Amino acid sequence: MTGARAASPVPVAEAKGLFKRFGATVALHDARITVLPGEAHALVGRNGAGKSTLVSLLTGLRRPDAGTLAFGGEPAPAFGDTEAWRSRVACVHQHSTVLPHLTVTENLFLGRRSASALRPIRWRELHRRSAELLGAYGVDLDPRRRAGDLTVEQRQFVEIARALSSGAAFVVLDEPTAALDAQGIARLFAKLRELRRRGVAFLFISHHLREVYDLCDRVTVYRDARHVVTAPVSELGHAALVEAMTGEAAAAARDRPVAARTAGPEVLSVDGLTLPGAFHDLSLTVRAGEVVGLAGSASSGAVRAAETVAGLHRARAGRIVVAGRAVRGGDVPAALRAGVGLVPEDRHLQGLVPGRSVAENATLTLRGRLGPFGTVLPSRARALTERMIRDLDITAPGPSAPVAALSGGNQQKVVVARALATGPRLLVAIRPTAGVDVRAKEFLLRRIRRAADEGGAALVVSDEPDDLRGCDRVVVMFHGRVVAGFGPGWSDDRLVAAVEGMTGTHEEGR
Repeated sequence: MTGARAASPVPVAEAKGLFKRFGATVALHDARITVLPGEAHALVGRNGAGKSTLVSLLTGLRRPDAGTLAFGGEPAPAFGDTEAWRSRVACVHQHSTVLPHLTVTENLFLGRRSASALRPIRWRELHRRSAELLGAYGVDLDPRRRAGDLTVEQRQFVEIARALSSGAAFVVLDEPTAALDAQGIARLFAKLRELRRRGVAFLFISHHLREVYDLCDRVTVYRDARHVVTAPVSELGHAALVEAMTGEAAAAARDRPVAARTAGPEVLSVDGLTLPGAFHDLSLTVRAGEVVGLAGSASSGAVRAAETVAGLHRARAGRIVVAGRAVRGGDVPAALRAGVGLVPEDRHLQGLVPGRSVAENATLTLRGRLGPFGTVLPSRARALTERMIRDLDITAPGPSAPVAALSGGNQQKVVVARALATGPRLLVAIRPTAGVDVRAKEFLLRRIRRAADEGGAALVVSDEPDDLRGCDRVVVMFHGRVVAGFGPGWSDDRLVAAVEGMTGTHEEGR
């Protein structure tokens, strides 16, 4: 044989001709993907494109209706052979699998078999190994600490450390950065690059396209349950990537400068607010018609400050006033009565009741308004939910559909719908676009803008420039204090510098 080529590397994971249907819903149609040794391969697509279904097949949680899966050139293990699947693929799932009632160590080593089933557990050694695993990411945690007491970011690093410590040559990372700030993402990416040099391959799923370009070699796009394109990241520009995901040309509206608006009376006044360990002497105002961004890393105190405004924490000192009414701290019902609507940071742990329907989740804040004497009239709840579904463009079979069956973006829209259901004077939205696709992100941010334009006000907490670009002002916190403020027209580099504590100036518009 002449002109023989060098043998191609055997893929660490390969899927061909995958079909998967759930009732009348086609979740995957002739889908395929190939991941090579040591490769960082991105999988992107809108919510509902089939990404989560593919992950469930690649990790052995579900079996395909048709098609083949192979790891290292060998057919996938039999369905249900958990140990065999774990030896071939590890996964950081989009929905946290950290068990809140167990300790950090127990979560990290849950399901791991010891060398001898008769040997007693050596807790001191396991605690030491736990500290080492997390220390590799710069995370300093007491391994004996209960996981339910951790922050969202800390739980995510426990999840990541558990997956990456399995020794598998192929790791699926499903939205691993959704709960991480810029510093946490940098630590994770450094670790991933180190593991890649050792030959570990990753399937990286993210809605943050900048991360795809920062980390990955190739990208595969799914749309409407089908494979659209696979290409080297360097050959697929941002506009072309978005077009492949959506089927439409990328909109230029996101790059337009925000016009200055005339703000109305104060809706939120925070004066001298202090929560030990989170923030100190915080003062902030938000006026009617304004969307104000509150930016900061996980350690900045921005999330805890917003949660305090919404009644989740009781400050030690300071005052919160909403629409001229003093709000008692640590009292969520009082904050609701004052007119505060909350989109929490973690929709899975804080925002949704997964065993309930779309209607039940969307109307949780309206108990007492859906019928006489605190009763709930099903017809009234259904009519209200149908109106929310239209208003938020929620893709769901109907109000009675289980919320757990919705895609991540549509679940987030349900959380936002509930926050808006009371007609809040102040909408507090914490990382409102985490884990949603490009189109859903744009829609949610427009809906938040509309809430302010209709006479309310909004406080948006995020460290993502795209989340903050439409804000009238952005206030930056660092280590519990306000360090900078920006009016319309700020640049990404100056905002990021402030978030990282590299500036202390307050620009025009503060």
